[in-house]
Amino acid sequence: MIRLPLLPKHIASIITHQKDPLKALEIFNKAKTQQGFTHNALTYKSIIQKLGLHGHFDAMEALVSEMRDNRVLIDDNGLNLMEGVYVGVMKSYGRKGKVKEAVRVFERMDFFGVEMTARAYNVIMNVLVENGWLDQANLVYLRMKGEGVEPDVVTFTVRIKLFCRTKRPCAALRLLKNMGSEGCKVNAVAYCIVVGGLYEEDYGVEACKLFCQMLSLGMCPDVTTFNKLIYGLCKNGNVMESERILTKVIKRGVCPNLFTVNIFILGFCKRGAVHLAKSLLDGVRRDGVVLDVVTYNTLIWGMCKNSMVEEAERYLRQMVNKGFVPDDFSFNTVVQGYCKLAMVDKAENLLKDAVFRGFVPDEFTYCSLIRGLCLDGNVEKAMALFKDVSKKGVKPNIFMYNTLIKGLSQQGLILEALQVLNEMLVSRFALNIWTYNIVINGLCKMGCLSDANHLLNLAMTKGCLPDIFTFNTLIDGYCKQKKLESAIELLDKMSGHGITPDVITFNSVLNGLCKMGKYDDVMGTFETMVKQGCDPNIITYNILIESRCKSLDIEGACILLQEIKAEGLAPDIVTFGTLLNGYCMKGDLDEAYRIFKSMEQDFNCSHTTATYNIMINAFSEKLNMEKAEELFHEMGDDSSPDSYTYRVLIDGFCKTGNGDSGYTYLLKKITEGFIPSITTFGRVMNLLCISNRIREAVGLVHLMVQNSVVPEVVDTIFEADKREIAAPKIVVEDLLKKSCITYYTYELLYSGIRDKKLQKSRDR
Repeated sequence: MIRLPLLPKHIASIITHQKDPLKALEIFNKAKTQQGFTHNALTYKSIIQKLGLHGHFDAMEALVSEMRDNRVLIDDNGLNLMEGVYVGVMKSYGRKGKVKEAVRVFERMDFFGVEMTARAYNVIMNVLVENGWLDQANLVYLRMKGEGVEPDVVTFTVRIKLFCRTKRPCAALRLLKNMGSEGCKVNAVAYCIVVGGLYEEDYGVEACKLFCQMLSLGMCPDVTTFNKLIYGLCKNGNVMESERILTKVIKRGVCPNLFTVNIFILGFCKRGAVHLAKSLLDGVRRDGVVLDVVTYNTLIWGMCKNSMVEEAERYLRQMVNKGFVPDDFSFNTVVQGYCKLAMVDKAENLLKDAVFRGFVPDEFTYCSLIRGLCLDGNVEKAMALFKDVSKKGVKPNIFMYNTLIKGLSQQGLILEALQVLNEMLVSRFALNIWTYNIVINGLCKMGCLSDANHLLNLAMTKGCLPDIFTFNTLIDGYCKQKKLESAIELLDKMSGHGITPDVITFNSVLNGLCKMGKYDDVMGTFETMVKQGCDPNIITYNILIESRCKSLDIEGACILLQEIKAEGLAPDIVTFGTLLNGYCMKGDLDEAYRIFKSMEQDFNCSHTTATYNIMINAFSEKLNMEKAEELFHEMGDDSSPDSYTYRVLIDGFCKTGNGDSGYTYLLKKITEGFIPSITTFGRVMNLLCISNRIREAVGLVHLMVQNSVVPEVVDTIFEADKREIAAPKIVVEDLLKKSCITYYTYELLYSGIRDKKLQKSRDR
């Protein structure tokens, strides 16, 4: 029998196709012991790539050193493979985010005398760009130019990506146009990167024009390049634009694959259009496209994000029925979805089924359950679960501790939260500032600012330096307690810790000053904020407008409204509510009504019940009931009348002596499910009695009894007959006692109730 010799190409092929990297290494090492066999550059390169791809970096580095020491540098065609090996190692580190290690490999190439071409420079630049080391990537490019290495098309493409990542798509576009003059042929990859960068910075028209220009030049991206482009669009929810450019490339022969489908499902879910994501999944499945776990996981995530957890569970079960094996993400996503809605029972039921199928709950699972139990108010069970976790083979980590502490704090159990924090300190657990921030926030909400300060000092002694959230929490706490001196003192301390105040910091201080009536200081602080380069948001402007309105400087408030528009911000319902209140306080209802009408026409801001209530109340107080009633009838489904609307309308009619309308709206209010106050009942009764409409007035007394608008003493009468007789009389006496009705009304009502009793007796 002839035995064929074992050749390096055989070993390289086996290593390439072996899924387990450690088995591949075992095969590589075993081959060394075979008589007459010697590894060459090809086998070394194969095993180094396999180990790097799976993150076995120590073994990978050892083989690189072995290859170099054995001087296995040349392949069968006489080419030096060492640069290619180092390039592969850099890519492996880059994929895992190990940028420093990749840079060390790059520097070793120079140290060991490996000739570096544009390929090596391109790879390290790409690793730096992909991981956000943008300044360092630029320095590598300058070094490349200094070493006299000619840039190629890949160099330009990486540079274009660098410009887009630094939010300079216009610079990327200029570089794209200059590639031809630099002797580089432009390709679809470079075009698509620039198109994506333009879309990212809201240059939609220019992006679309450039994409069409690329197609007109006969360049069409392959499906991989196209998927990268639409991923950038879909992750920001810009699915419509993705659909438009998909139509263009399909006409040119690009066939979407499963990755394309998954990206679109992600885009629909990000936009909140889960129904479209479902339709797409069901549609491609009917067309025979074989889905994968990622497809289902993306849809399940989108459903849970949009509070459609029960439907997400149905798709999870459908996924199992189709033969897919759900992974940890699948189960954890649905468990977390239920827990966010405080539906812990359903989460636990799903978890039992998941464990039966082989799922092992991890830290993420237990964090979700603890959060859900705390939201549901079941703190004891959350504490018990936390203590039981270690028995189940899961060691509590910082996230689990923080989840429990946050849950306790949100339930107002700040002492219990402090106790858990102390347990962490006693067991020498490595706390971070976020742990302290949770408890500091809880203490501030309870008004315990001295305790919060004490805890901050403790955190600093333990080496945890305060961050922007720490300062913002304390400053907001002091402002709410009107201790502005302490708040401003903390504001001054921030720079000492190397922290720059942000818009939240300034908004807290501005709000505190406004609430204390220091309107001049509000504007002074705002000017300081702008000088420090902090951009105001709509909340900032709302506080400023409130300040101007309270000081009756309505013209100044209107100037601020125009400033909001000039800054590209959108005034919200708070902005207009504040302005309307300001004009109404000043008594200028004509201008208030003009602003009210301009909300939708000029600012695309829909009316709410609150804005209608402001105007109806203002017109009612001015006794302009015709206008008030007109506004009432304008109210639609999105701004339906509430209890306050009816009250101010009824009060207005009562003040004008229009008992008929007051009575009609009172009955309408009760029909709509709102229970009027005894004051409102009393005012209408007074008018009815003046008009000698005793029957209707007495009917209102009985309506009060039916709707339980009665003194507490009525609830102590348990016998139905006695309650029916006594309750109306007690209600009338209570109305008189609380000055809700006049004595004249009292006498008529009392007489009317008695007459009704007599009539009932005769009927019997």
